[in-house]
Amino acid sequence: MAAASNSLVLVLLAISLSTPIACVAHSSSPTPTNGSISDLAVLLAFKDQLSDPLGILASSWTTNVSFCDWVGVSCGLQKRVTALSLPDMSLQGELSPHLGNLTFLSLLNLTNNSLAGSIPVEFGRLRWLRYLLLGVNHLSNAIPSTIGNLTRLQFVDLSANILSEQIPPELLQNLRSLRNISLIGNELSGHIPPYLFNNTPSLRAIILASNSLSGLIPDNIGFLPMLQCLSLGYNQLSGTVPPNIYNMSRLQVMDLMYNNLTGTIPSNQSFRLPLLRWISLYQNNFGGPIPFELAACQHLQFIRLAYNSFSDVVPTWLGQLTHLTYLSLSANDIVGSIPAVLGNLTHLTYIGLSFCNLMGEIPTELGLLQDLSYLNLGRNQLSGPIQASLGNLSKLSILSLGGNELSGFVPATLGNLPALNRLYLDTNNLEGNTDFLSRFCNCRQLQLLSLSHNYFNGALPDQVGNLSTQLLKFYVGDNKITGRLPSALFNLSTLEIVYVGNNLLTGSIPESITLMQNLGFLDISDNDISGPVPTQIGMLRSLQTLNLQRNKLFGSVPGSLGNLTILEYIRLSDNLLNSTIPASLLNLEKLVELHLSNNLFTGTISSNFSGLKQATYIDLSSNFFLGTIPQSFGQIMMLNFLNLSHNSLDYQIPDSFKDLTSLAYLDLSFNNLCGTIPNFLANFTDLKSLNLSFNKFEGKIPEGGVFSNITLQSLIGNAALCGALHLGFSPCQQKYHSSNRHFMKFILPVVAISFGSAVLCLYLSSRIKFKNKRKVGASVIDPRDITNHRLLSYHDLVHATDNFSNNNLLGTGSFGKVFKGQLSTGLVVAIKVIDMQLEEAIRSFDAECRVLRMARHRNLIGVLSTCSNLDFRALVLQYMPNGSLENLLHCQERRNMGLF
Repeated sequence: MAAASNSLVLVLLAISLSTPIACVAHSSSPTPTNGSISDLAVLLAFKDQLSDPLGILASSWTTNVSFCDWVGVSCGLQKRVTALSLPDMSLQGELSPHLGNLTFLSLLNLTNNSLAGSIPVEFGRLRWLRYLLLGVNHLSNAIPSTIGNLTRLQFVDLSANILSEQIPPELLQNLRSLRNISLIGNELSGHIPPYLFNNTPSLRAIILASNSLSGLIPDNIGFLPMLQCLSLGYNQLSGTVPPNIYNMSRLQVMDLMYNNLTGTIPSNQSFRLPLLRWISLYQNNFGGPIPFELAACQHLQFIRLAYNSFSDVVPTWLGQLTHLTYLSLSANDIVGSIPAVLGNLTHLTYIGLSFCNLMGEIPTELGLLQDLSYLNLGRNQLSGPIQASLGNLSKLSILSLGGNELSGFVPATLGNLPALNRLYLDTNNLEGNTDFLSRFCNCRQLQLLSLSHNYFNGALPDQVGNLSTQLLKFYVGDNKITGRLPSALFNLSTLEIVYVGNNLLTGSIPESITLMQNLGFLDISDNDISGPVPTQIGMLRSLQTLNLQRNKLFGSVPGSLGNLTILEYIRLSDNLLNSTIPASLLNLEKLVELHLSNNLFTGTISSNFSGLKQATYIDLSSNFFLGTIPQSFGQIMMLNFLNLSHNSLDYQIPDSFKDLTSLAYLDLSFNNLCGTIPNFLANFTDLKSLNLSFNKFEGKIPEGGVFSNITLQSLIGNAALCGALHLGFSPCQQKYHSSNRHFMKFILPVVAISFGSAVLCLYLSSRIKFKNKRKVGASVIDPRDITNHRLLSYHDLVHATDNFSNNNLLGTGSFGKVFKGQLSTGLVVAIKVIDMQLEEAIRSFDAECRVLRMARHRNLIGVLSTCSNLDFRALVLQYMPNGSLENLLHCQERRNMGLF
């Protein structure tokens, strides 16, 4: 025994000059990561005496020559090395091509090391090799086809590497002795060569799972008489499974999960797998019924057919498979009820029947399955109560009954499950108060409790603070829970998710919430919580989602929120929060969504929004913000949604908005913005919704992009806009060129003089008519004088028409209805209500207003007033007591109305 390069090396020499002996190198001890080998035991026996083997070994390390390289060169000189086994040694570097010199090797085992690079093509010279074991390394590139020359190979393990490209068609061409090939967990692609298994009659295991193989499963697999294990899962294989594979007398394992395979499973004599123990067709596109012939597979222990398109019931013949431990039929078109005979399968540890169409009650017999650890019946149409017998399943770790129509109370026996880890009872019709939560204090392994979307009522008991100290997720939202949030809940410092939203909770948010250092998701939305947001909420350093919207919170937003550096979602909308947005909030670089709408925020919007580098959604609408829109919004390059509507913002849309090319939704309506609408908005290819209504925009409406399909509602309330004639806006006036200015110097005075003369004539004429009118009928009152200079509100019109009663309906037209009404002044009027669902009607309203305000004629009805807002428009007209125009024109005693 001697030391070499800080490694303990034991060299045992057996020297014989008369008998040729093999050279064997093996080790089972770990090694340092620097490439040296500690506690290496090497047995070297040579045909001829080796003068200084220890010196050679020592110099190999000091000159940084890898051990594999040293063995290939030094031992290869003797041509008699028969085995090299160095698993779990943390060996690094590349495989040396010199290993191909060890032509008498029968075993090469270098599994579970850190070897990299390619597999040397020189390995094709190892004609005596029977075991090629290179799994769990970092080997890359293609598999050398020269391995197909090793006619004595029985076991090939190249699993868990980074091997890529296609499987060489020549890989197995001469390997008639091959029993096992494992290429699992690589990056192989392309089709499996169709003739790959033509000359491998001894194959017992084909393990090609977890690659990127595509195409069809080769037919010749079904003709391998000795095959016991077929593992092709986690690939991209397609088409149907060759029928002969379902008729292999020795097959024990069939793994085809996570592919794109289709077709039905054959029945009758075409399906005969007498030794089958394990079948997984999970996540494919198989259809048809579940084959009855599986009942003959008496050794079956594992059935996984979930996430396919099988159409059937839960077979009752499953009760005959007494060795069955795992049953998964989830996410298929499985109908009917759950058969009680499943209670006979006493070895079952797993039942997955979720996402089917099962109906009826849960069988009480399931409570007999004493080994059951997983029961998932969620997302079906099961009804009736939760069976108390489920409380007998002492090994049950996961119970999922969510998404059904279960009713009644939660049985107390569920609190007797000591191994319970996750409990899903959400989205049912369960009821009763929440006192049952105290029963789960005995479930000390509980990590998830989901009771959302039921009809639980009453207050949360203080005993929730005694739940498992391992509890991570607590869901009780969407119920009818009342009272205050118990402070004891937040003593569970392990909690990561708390969802109590959409209940009837009152009171304030307890300050004890700041003790939850692991809390990542907090949702108390849609309650009646009042009071301020806790000032020390910034202590929740793990918080990623904060949802307090739709409550009655008041006060300012705590500046400590700026300490939550990993916060991604802030939802504080629909509260009574006031003051301004704290500047610290705008430095959260990971913030994705900011919801502050429908509050009482005031002042100007901070000019520094550029810190929200990841933000995609910002809603500051329905507040009292004033001033200009900050230019810094233009630096939020990922912004997809921006709503600043219903504020008092002024000035123009910032030029920096031209950089917001990811915008899909922009709402700036109901502000005091002015200037022209920027043309760059028409170039935003993702912009689908734009609302600029009720501002002070002017000039031409841009064309193209979002403006091609924009509606009147998105631009209305901007009186100085022009263009977009199809929406009823006025055409834009032509701008005269400078060449016409000289001409205008002469024409303008002439026009001015002519216009002045016309005005003077009209004035004198109207004076004469006015005097004559006073003489003829001084007592006649123009009804327009009654409503002149007075705006009528929607409330005035509701009162005048008795809430638009049908008793006051005068008629119905294409664009709305006309009602008779009496104003508070006593004047009887006709009220034409426009149908706001019709864009043509809105345009008609605007056109009527323009025409009737300018036109005056004794045979035209006068417009007395209008009522217009975003959701309602009406014209208030003179009431004509003599009937409709149609009756006047077509009655027998027609009157000559005259043109003048």
